[in-house]
Amino acid sequence: MFQIGDVLISDDVARARFACDLGKCKGACCVLGAAGAPLKRSEIPVVNKAWKAMRNEMSERAREVVADEGLIRNIENAPELNFVDGADCVFVVYEGDVAFCSIQKAYDDDRFSWPKPVSCHLYPLRITDMGSVKMINYEYIPSMCGPACDRGGREGIYLSDFLKDALVREFGSAWYEEFHATCSKIREGITLSL
Repeated sequence: MFQIGDVLISDDVARARFACDLGKCKGACCVLGAAGAPLKRSEIPVVNKAWKAMRNEMSERAREVVADEGLIRNIENAPELNFVDGADCVFVVYEGDVAFCSIQKAYDDDRFSWPKPVSCHLYPLRITDMGSVKMINYEYIPSMCGPACDRGGREGIYLSDFLKDALVREFGSAWYEEFHATCSKIREGITLSL
């Protein structure tokens, strides 16, 4: 474990090789799991705006779920996006057999000004707020992350590099630069102290 500012990070974040491979995983992180994407409270108004802008692009079943249960679930005072029948995020759209985030697609097409919830952008990293510090862990789920780990290994891409934009979005450039340098030291076998 190492620390950058008020963030504790598990060493496997520095060592893991990872690069999404949508052709192989088919967007599994958007459709598998027992919960919806975690949301920051500050993201709720933006997610509501995204739903209003894109709801007609969503599946009929997603629209039914949102009409019946709401867009956001509040589980133990932790907001998360709702999902369809225990699977697809309500914002999932399909191209063939690949699941995509409609918010991200709208952002990429310059139709929406925000890419997606930061928890989605950071996946497979999970952040736990512990009050005075945050903790980052790598949530490795073989059925979802296996293809990305294979690609990262083949192409020599580290998780810490692949998620640069998401980490800068969450913690800022200065934090990321220190994080990146520390990850390099860990990979070189340099012993660090907290």
